[in-house]
Amino acid sequence: MSLPFYQKYHEHFDRGYRNKDLRSTMSQYQQEKKSSAIYTHGSTAYSHMSSAHHRASEAYGSSAYRQGSQAYSLGSAAYSLGSEVSSKASSAYDYGYNLGLTDSTLMLEDYSSKLSPQTKRAKKSFASGEEKEIQSKDYVVPIFSGRQVNVNGITDTEEERIKEAAAYVARRNLLATGEGITTTKQSMVSSQQEELFEKKSRKVAIREKAERLTLKKTLEETEEFHRKLNEDSLLHAPEFVIKPRSHTVWEKQNVRLHCSVSGWPEPRLTWYKNHVPINVHNNPGKYIIESRYGMHYLEINACDFEDTAQYRASAMNVKGELSAYASIVVKRYKGEYDETRFHAGASTMPLSFGVTPYGFASKFEIHFDDKFDVSFGREGETMSLGCHVVISPDIKHFQPEVQWLRNGILVSPSKWVQTQWSGDRATLTFSHLNKEDEGLYTLRVRMGEYYEQYSAYVFVRDADAEIAGAPASPLDVVCLDANKDYVIISWKQPAVDGGSPILGYFIDKCEVGTDIWSQCNDTPVKFARFPVTGLIEGRSYIFRVRAVNKTGISIPSRVSEPVAALDPVDRARLKSQPSAPWTGQIIVTEEEPAEGVVPGPPTDLSVTEATRSYVVLSWKPPGQRGHEGIMYFVEKCVADTENWQRVNTEIPVKSPRFALFDLAEGKSYRFRVRCSNSAGVGEPSEATDVTVVGDKLDIPKAPGQIIPSRNTDTSVVVSWEESKDAKELVGYYIESSIVGSNQWEPCNNNPVKGSRFTCHGLVNGQSYIFRVRAVNAAGLSEYSQDSEAIEVKAAIATPSPPYDITCLESFHDSMVLGWKQPDKTGGAEITGYYVNYREVIGGVPGKWKEANIKAISEQAYKISNLKENMVYQFQVAAVNIAGVGTPSQASASFKCEEWTIAVPGPPHGLKYSEVRKTSMVLQWKHPVYSGRTPVTGFFVDIKETKAKDDQWRGINEKPITNTYLKVQNLKEGVSYVFRVRALNQAGVGKPSDIAGPIVAETRPGTKEIVINVDDDGVISLNFECDQMSPDSKFVWSKDYVPTEDSPRLEIDTKGNKTKATFKDLGIDDLGIYSCDVTDTDGIAASYLIDEEEMKRLLALSQEHKFPTVPLKSELAVEIMEKGEVRFWMQAEKLSGNSKVNYIFNDKEIFEGPKYKMHIDRNTGIVEMIMEKLQDEDEGTYTFQIQDGKATNQSTLVLIGDVYKNLQKEAEFQRQEWIRKQGPHFAEYLSWEVTGECNVLLKCKVANIKKETHIIWYKDEREITVDEKHDFKDGICTLLITEFSKKDAGFYEVILKDDRGKDKSRLKLVDEAFKDLMTEVCKTIALSATELKIQSTAEGIRLYSFVTYYLDDLKVNWSHNGTAIKYTDRVKSGVTGEQIWLQINEPTPNDKGKYVMELFDGKTTHERKVDLSGQAYDEAFAEFQRLKQAAIAEKNRARVLGGLPDVVTIQEGKALNLTCNLWGDPAPEISWLKNEKTLASDEHCILKLEAGKTAYFTITAVQTNDSGKYSLVVKNKYGTETSDFTVSVFLPEEEAAKAASDTQKQTKKTK
Repeated sequence: MSLPFYQKYHEHFDRGYRNKDLRSTMSQYQQEKKSSAIYTHGSTAYSHMSSAHHRASEAYGSSAYRQGSQAYSLGSAAYSLGSEVSSKASSAYDYGYNLGLTDSTLMLEDYSSKLSPQTKRAKKSFASGEEKEIQSKDYVVPIFSGRQVNVNGITDTEEERIKEAAAYVARRNLLATGEGITTTKQSMVSSQQEELFEKKSRKVAIREKAERLTLKKTLEETEEFHRKLNEDSLLHAPEFVIKPRSHTVWEKQNVRLHCSVSGWPEPRLTWYKNHVPINVHNNPGKYIIESRYGMHYLEINACDFEDTAQYRASAMNVKGELSAYASIVVKRYKGEYDETRFHAGASTMPLSFGVTPYGFASKFEIHFDDKFDVSFGREGETMSLGCHVVISPDIKHFQPEVQWLRNGILVSPSKWVQTQWSGDRATLTFSHLNKEDEGLYTLRVRMGEYYEQYSAYVFVRDADAEIAGAPASPLDVVCLDANKDYVIISWKQPAVDGGSPILGYFIDKCEVGTDIWSQCNDTPVKFARFPVTGLIEGRSYIFRVRAVNKTGISIPSRVSEPVAALDPVDRARLKSQPSAPWTGQIIVTEEEPAEGVVPGPPTDLSVTEATRSYVVLSWKPPGQRGHEGIMYFVEKCVADTENWQRVNTEIPVKSPRFALFDLAEGKSYRFRVRCSNSAGVGEPSEATDVTVVGDKLDIPKAPGQIIPSRNTDTSVVVSWEESKDAKELVGYYIESSIVGSNQWEPCNNNPVKGSRFTCHGLVNGQSYIFRVRAVNAAGLSEYSQDSEAIEVKAAIATPSPPYDITCLESFHDSMVLGWKQPDKTGGAEITGYYVNYREVIGGVPGKWKEANIKAISEQAYKISNLKENMVYQFQVAAVNIAGVGTPSQASASFKCEEWTIAVPGPPHGLKYSEVRKTSMVLQWKHPVYSGRTPVTGFFVDIKETKAKDDQWRGINEKPITNTYLKVQNLKEGVSYVFRVRALNQAGVGKPSDIAGPIVAETRPGTKEIVINVDDDGVISLNFECDQMSPDSKFVWSKDYVPTEDSPRLEIDTKGNKTKATFKDLGIDDLGIYSCDVTDTDGIAASYLIDEEEMKRLLALSQEHKFPTVPLKSELAVEIMEKGEVRFWMQAEKLSGNSKVNYIFNDKEIFEGPKYKMHIDRNTGIVEMIMEKLQDEDEGTYTFQIQDGKATNQSTLVLIGDVYKNLQKEAEFQRQEWIRKQGPHFAEYLSWEVTGECNVLLKCKVANIKKETHIIWYKDEREITVDEKHDFKDGICTLLITEFSKKDAGFYEVILKDDRGKDKSRLKLVDEAFKDLMTEVCKTIALSATELKIQSTAEGIRLYSFVTYYLDDLKVNWSHNGTAIKYTDRVKSGVTGEQIWLQINEPTPNDKGKYVMELFDGKTTHERKVDLSGQAYDEAFAEFQRLKQAAIAEKNRARVLGGLPDVVTIQEGKALNLTCNLWGDPAPEISWLKNEKTLASDEHCILKLEAGKTAYFTITAVQTNDSGKYSLVVKNKYGTETSDFTVSVFLPEEEAAKAASDTQKQTKKTK
């Protein structure tokens, strides 16, 4: 085997070769340069310095040395560690070592001579600075400790312990004084060595020699052992030997945190402040980070409040990351202080100051406003809980510690829930509610040593099932046990089963990082725990559970937290969630196996869990297993047999736990386990006891003694006797049912523990019964017996204290007090108040005295027999049937003296009611003290609750005399406060106490007063309240004055409904009617009856006394499809007892062959149908309706022309119906002008078939149509292109088949033709393009194109708004589809705007163009160019004719050609032959006569005259060439001879 990389450079020494006799000679083998040897034994530490002087520090203990003794390592700075380090042998050893044999330092300890079978983790070296420079930078050699056997403190007798302690003291003294021990250095000369060795005795020398031989042998064995070591086995994650310690310091002090970390490779350490890495460069001089002698330091200079934080030391290497935390709290002195007292040393601050972590503060007061209430949500919804927090005193720069707890457990932010603190408001937000979120939520706000908290329950209802009747989803899916082979999943059963029992559960898994879910079990499991197998080692998974019943499967539960398929030891070692930045990769490796070690049998095999679905086994690994990883085989056999079968034949188990499936329920089994590795399979373990396959955990018994008790208006407290002998109880589900409904609803969806629960969300006034059942992993128990019925209403308690005590009037010996009613009445009506008073002398209050013996019912009381000019304080207590409540706090101090002010005192008794989102009603009472003159009015002031006192504003500009006011135009959701001031002739008095705060909102369930007029015409006001307590009463008021004995109203109250009936509504009854409900949270409503409303109600009452059947429509007549006549009318509504009488000419008619009558009572339609109208049917028709007491009638008169027209219309409709039985026209023939200016004749046909023919006629002549008609779209067309006068006439189209025929005619003559031509011309005119400019040789042309042109389209041109007069120079015309205007020889006068007017017979359509400026210049220039080109073309030289293209002529003949020439001036000519100039001679004669005729003559044509000839004529305007070809042929004989000669000549050539 090759050496590991570290053994190539270093030799390793194991500590197992030493014994206690070896200590005296060890120094001879240690050659030191600048290293220190530390001898530590028991509680004494010996430190030898590498400097010139050596010093030994000793620590003596009275009773040997203890576990956890202190180890001191002295470095170059004589620096000591104060932490305690414990070792296995109850001794502490600190090693200081260097690399290499020559520079290494070996420590003296008690070790056995046997090597340890396992390597130990290296301890961190505390080397000096110079030693560190010598050490290798890339690798540090760890020291492997052996097994220590000579351990103190474990002897059996006291005598042996004394002997052992004595031996220790002798050895300690020997080592401390240096007797018999000589340290040899490399620098000593031989003479010095001899001198030292002479002092030794012969016995010592022999002993040292023997020890040297033993040491050499041990070193060789150790070296051989380390050659087999695997490099990876040396690596281990960081561990904190010394953790940083928290500190509390004063401002301006320095503080130092330090720690020590072990690990291999050497961990890298980073300091964090509040999870943010500390950067020393960002704050120079503030932070100092150092690492010396294996210690890591963070020093903070001149601490201030900003340094109060949590600090973290994060150590990381390739094997993982570990963090240690410490907190620093910086205190501040509140008064003046001397900075010299705050130095880096110990603090000299006196200890008498009361200090909190937030400085020198007295008690903090923490209040909660706008608190969250009991909340109800549904799965999948979002919810937010919030609370406004007020802290006094307010310390700048410091925020409180805000915590949210659920059922007493701290809530940590996650993807499901987020917390927020805005500085004055704490918020908890659920992004996706789950049933796991149900529970009691507590907001805890801590400020220093003081904290306050507030709690409210959150209920989460089940989401709607995807399938009706399916169960609710399970909850709290948790991974209980995870290892390499399986993960046990547990969950809680849902409270709702969907109406049928739950058959079991499906478990799904999903690998983290994917979105693919797979089902883990094929059949549902009933037990709420299940082991999931088939996982891939090292990968992470999440799980969810679904419940199933006979109807369907529930929606999935919330997913579990991710869990890795690893053994717990591996998971703890890997630290799967590092808290520092991590960029590496965690690799799971196996240890290199040792050779030839067969593992022994496992131990402690047991069945940890058994259900009808599976059995879980667990065991301990064997003691004999070598260094190689082992695997397991599980075997089973049926009880009372020895037929063992291996369960996991294919895949061995790697973890000491295993889940078995597919066992027969009810059968008995035994189990055993074998270990295996590469060396073989070991012996089996001891078999387990007989295990019967089935659920060991029983379903709990039903709870007993269900007792409900009242709590609030909407909640009931339910208590019960817990299930007996229940094991692994998860909790209880509570259900409620309204008495008589037989429908049970869950009160909680998350099982609760204990025997008491508050059921919220109940309906006030309803009676409920309750039942409870227990739940554990085996299932849900039977339901308990139903509780007794209980009505939901608030429990009775004593009222809370009254508040806002004020002095309403003062005399020389008495005072009038006023106060506000308690916020909480205790669930019962307040029956009175008791007032106490006390004297205040010199600011010191005396004893309380009773002001009244009998309770007073009003919220004001006059206290007599007081002392004039004495100062008093008062307190008030409310009383109800439950007793006297807690007295209020002492009021402000009032002086008893005669009031002589002129203005009135403050109004009192302010209360508000009818609170809505934009309005509310404020009421008050007259001031007790009215001043010198009577009160004449009141002013009401308002401001927002949070607004400052200078923001009060008046609601009414003029004083009001009423003692009530309806405040309008409030902002929804805003909180307001109010006050009232009284007015008399002297002025405005001081304001009343503040009423409020009041939030402008319409509370859920708010109802209004409903006005009703019954069938007898009785008018009444009706009000209903669903939130009444048993002691609540309705109080009716008119203009907010109670009307208990009003002679004009009759009050009737039954249950939660009340009615105020008017005996005779009249002028005296006008006003505001309100109804207040006592013993509620201000429930009230009002209704205004003014003159207009009174008139409406009286009219409605009259209708109800003498009712009529309301009609939607009067009697009417209509013609039906077949020509039938329908008489009909419609009432608003008709009852089943309604009836109708049909009257014709004052005689009742009845249903028969002529009349068909029908009543539809659902729609209120009454109808009568007559098949045909005869002459005798002319007259008056009446329908009379009677429905109970209500009657009504409607009459229709059909006489004279009205009847005749109706009769004709009915006959026409009948004929039309007959016509439509065969092929017919749904739409008759009509015309349409297309976009192409064609005329399209079209009609729509119906009721046609394949045999139906269509024939077109014009002027009674059949028109031949090329295409066959296709009736798919029911449209028949005839296209007439380029329509003109010749197309005028009568058009007709006929439809016919065996069922009949129909025809349609269209007249296109006279006016109809004119209309069509007008439309055609209009379409043509609209098709005209914009005017364009074109230059010609004659001048400039303006033109436009149309689709086609008709003479009926009138065209006119105008120039600059004046009609153009046409001359030879300016002409207009039409060429094809082009309409043009030609301007010959244009002049500048022709510039301007031109308009072409197209008149279609009704409308003029214009097209315009601007011929001026650049447009004119360009056109005129082009005209000049074209004109010159035309002149040149006219006068250029040209050949007019006479020359042929080809001339074929026989040799010897004469050729004469003549052609005419043109050109001005006369052209010059030249002749060419084969592109070469041809001159005239006797053979070829060329002539030109008068410059107009050219002659070409060849007198006797020869074969060499063949070729291409050209006549070129030329003058100053141009040149033209005329070509012709002359071909000369020979006679036949000559041709044959010539051919023969040619052939002979060819042969000679060859």
